[in-house]
Amino acid sequence: MVADEHRPNLRGRAGRMRGGRGSGRSATGTVRLWGRHAVEAALANPRRTLHKLWATREAAAGLADAVPAGLALEYAQGADLARHGPRDAPHQGLVLECGTLPDLLLSDVLEQVDGRPLVFLDQVTDPHNVGAVFRSAAAFGAAAVVTQDRHAPPESGTLAKSASGALEVVPWVRVVNLARALDEVAKLGWWRIGLAGEAESEFADVLPSAPVCLVLGAEGEGLRHNVAAHCDVLARLPIRRAVESLNISNAAAIALYEVAQRNARGRSNAAGGADPV
Repeated sequence: MVADEHRPNLRGRAGRMRGGRGSGRSATGTVRLWGRHAVEAALANPRRTLHKLWATREAAAGLADAVPAGLALEYAQGADLARHGPRDAPHQGLVLECGTLPDLLLSDVLEQVDGRPLVFLDQVTDPHNVGAVFRSAAAFGAAAVVTQDRHAPPESGTLAKSASGALEVVPWVRVVNLARALDEVAKLGWWRIGLAGEAESEFADVLPSAPVCLVLGAEGEGLRHNVAAHCDVLARLPIRRAVESLNISNAAAIALYEVAQRNARGRSNAAGGADPV
């Protein structure tokens, strides 16, 4: 592996990128979210600064007591909600304008994860894919999703809708240099596994008892050489040869499930019980 004598810059950032209509992000540090799960999760997130909610009367009634007192609420017809987000967005009668998520330090996140898996994304730029990875990360108990400041999508309504509320519960850390951040997690005991279709080892065969950091690259291009060099091992998922590769969010879900199963077996064995079926 390539040694790096420089201390990694672990300053996480919320991606202060400006977007126009359709991005879900304004030029003022706010973001517009749409869809029931994304909006309801944001309303319940104390880290969000809430500005305004547009809703149909039916959708607002479905939120019950989830709307905080004092939040500006404007009723609108479903067709009118398209003015507050991208055209044809699946808003489900709800659009919320709120502040972007606060910046996070990777070092602070690592102090609170209790050995849970981490997910690193190397130049994955499709917001639908990144959102789906967040959803899998929430489902299988991942501690955080880590991306770079550059070559990663900004926080947006599209990403949040794909995450289906997971963006509010799984920490998102943005770092300047992914390879340096991988070195930092290795120093703290995480075993870094890069998923690569050309790898000789199968994923399940290289799973250690140590905490796991999954590293996934963009579809088609895969992991960059320098990022792969900062992994402890490269591994592939055992898919049929008739399928060249999996969508990155599917690959992340399968790998996270395998890690969750390994952890469950470890807990069961430690307690003297039988392995789960």
